[in-house]
Amino acid sequence: EIHATGFNYQNEDEKVTLSFPSTLQTGTGTLKIDFVGELNDKMKGFYRSKYTTPSGEVRYAAVTQFEATDARRAFPCWDEPAIKATFDISLVVPKDRVALSNMNVIDRKPYPDDENVVEVKFARTPVMSTYLVAFVVGEYDFVETRSKDGVCVRVYTPVGKAEQGKFALEVAAKTLPFYKDYFNVPYPLPKIDLIAIADFAAGAMENWGLVTYRETALLIDPKNSCSSSRQWVALVVGHELAHQWFGNLVTMEWWTHLWLNEGFASWIEYLCVDHCFPEYDIWTQFVSADYTRAQELDALDNSHPIEVSVGHPAEVDEIFDAISYSKGASVIRMLHDYIGDKDFKKGMNMYLTKFQQKNAATEDLWESLENASGKPIAAVMNTWTKQMGFPLIYVEAEQLEDDRLLRLSQRKFCASGPYVGEDCPQWMVPITISTSEDPNHAKLKILMDKPEMNVVLKNVKPDQWVKLNLGTVGFYRTQYSSAMLESLLPGIRDLSLPPVDRLGLQNDLFSLARAGIISTVEVLKVMEAFVNEPNYTVWSDLSCNLGILSTLLSHTDFYEEIQEFVKDVFSPIGERLGWDPKPGEGHLDALLRGLVLGKLGKAGHKATLEEARRRFKDHVEGKQILSADLRSPVYLTVLKHGDGTTLDIMLKLHKQADMQEEKNRIERVLGATLSPELIQKVLTFALSEEVRPQDTVSVIGGVAGGSKHGRKAAWKFIKDNWEELYNRYQGGFLISRLI
Repeated sequence: EIHATGFNYQNEDEKVTLSFPSTLQTGTGTLKIDFVGELNDKMKGFYRSKYTTPSGEVRYAAVTQFEATDARRAFPCWDEPAIKATFDISLVVPKDRVALSNMNVIDRKPYPDDENVVEVKFARTPVMSTYLVAFVVGEYDFVETRSKDGVCVRVYTPVGKAEQGKFALEVAAKTLPFYKDYFNVPYPLPKIDLIAIADFAAGAMENWGLVTYRETALLIDPKNSCSSSRQWVALVVGHELAHQWFGNLVTMEWWTHLWLNEGFASWIEYLCVDHCFPEYDIWTQFVSADYTRAQELDALDNSHPIEVSVGHPAEVDEIFDAISYSKGASVIRMLHDYIGDKDFKKGMNMYLTKFQQKNAATEDLWESLENASGKPIAAVMNTWTKQMGFPLIYVEAEQLEDDRLLRLSQRKFCASGPYVGEDCPQWMVPITISTSEDPNHAKLKILMDKPEMNVVLKNVKPDQWVKLNLGTVGFYRTQYSSAMLESLLPGIRDLSLPPVDRLGLQNDLFSLARAGIISTVEVLKVMEAFVNEPNYTVWSDLSCNLGILSTLLSHTDFYEEIQEFVKDVFSPIGERLGWDPKPGEGHLDALLRGLVLGKLGKAGHKATLEEARRRFKDHVEGKQILSADLRSPVYLTVLKHGDGTTLDIMLKLHKQADMQEEKNRIERVLGATLSPELIQKVLTFALSEEVRPQDTVSVIGGVAGGSKHGRKAAWKFIKDNWEELYNRYQGGFLISRLI
């Protein structure tokens, strides 16, 4: 034994250097360190999470969140993803508490010095990274099942709420075998636990064998959960379980390649939900939730490439953003489409088998996929991951007897207007082209690898339309000549263009207008082609785009006019849907009804506002409880057109709510209130004990997005309370989300 003579802390670099009296021999050795730490309240490392028991007593659980660089807050370790090890974990805990870690319990014995305490010993883990280690000590109930391949699956819930874990349990039990078949690699641990944590900064964390979640990302109450919450839980469970293979079994070499983990899991979660719930039409929703969101950010001059070089640990948090997740997922979706499912699966299996229990970089995945498909994957993908941004494809057409000639050109798309600059970046763009003859299948697939290209489509009659980017899969925007656009409008009107193509078309038009490339008037004229639109996701995207326009116009004299326009666009579908679900309706009808009523209510549509007030009164008085799917739109409507009394009632409902989902639902709409003094009241409430620290951000965000005055007030409030906010969240990503 050689005793260390000194510890030199380099706090800036989060390192410690140990000195010994003589040179250590090369070879293997064991380093033993006694250490002490604190259960902090920063939601990172080994921290305490506050909860209230059914009898109303406040208690604390001890839980962990190590990704990216906080395992070092719990125990001394080489805390980098590529330095993998096995972990033997024992927890000494009060004997009436549940103690969990990555592996199964192998021994539980009394602790010598204290009869109220036991020592719980867990099986040795596989070779793994430090950021995936986890432990939880607290009071929980659970539901359990076995997946059809024999893995023990449990969902842990707050005491008395085991029922609320059933939906996630069902999803998890279906998901594990799905991934096992897809990757053709078995799940490597004997068990998996999914657990709801009261105070949790992220949505969830994929710790190997012990996945932690916010309560709202895991718990579903059949009576009080809305359809969008179910869908959210299904997606998050699918995302975290995908990481058990992609991330945990094979881990990125360094944080530069984080996007591989997150982009991949953010793509395959949709594949998995589509398998479990085909009625969700989830791939259309992907386009509005991830693809268009990524394009919005990535068109800015201050975007960044998918692959970012990361030096200091403090820089890691910055890359957990919509570029890593949503653009990452979008380019993987494009890649999957370009390769085809069969070769993609083959390549995935090669990759996971070759690198299991090891680390890999982006290039390693390209190599496996290239070997499986024989296509130039690396060359194509480097243009999407190593440079920021994406192209705008301009297309015009000319009829040549029975054929259609298309002229295509690409330029970088910029939110600030046409790209000006010397060397315009270029992409290798997989392009699909469809026609009205068969709107659901590509007539032609090409790889556009130069700035300009001419393409001839054989046998296209003059009256047929031609569309680029079938399924809105390619990560680019399209600008059609006015004649081509004109010919596509009937396809929107008679719905012969598939929903995801209708969505992509209007989203491109709105962005081109926002960038000043085409006129907003032209885009609003196209809106009337959407009168017969039945699809929830198309409406949802349209609604976002009109919302952005309406925010801009709130600074002009046309704000009232745009509200009238919104009412005109949404009232026909509102009348068709009505307030109450009809027999035979499904998940998407419920989402659409909530969206449309919320939009009409917010715009001050008279009949909607009156009905919302009536139903709200019945709800508050307990005469007729609002169905979960109608609560958000009703709360929003009555608050926006209400007064101080309405706000007080909402805050009372918030206090009484037993479910975190309901508390969050109320927190997100409080910002709709309009009077300056009520806005101040909501902002003060955001920092109060009533709101969990992780949710403060959505209250302030709701105020900032709620009205013109709210935006100014929220910004002033943040500046005035900066020290408290900064101290609360330190460098975590909640604070960057807030900004």
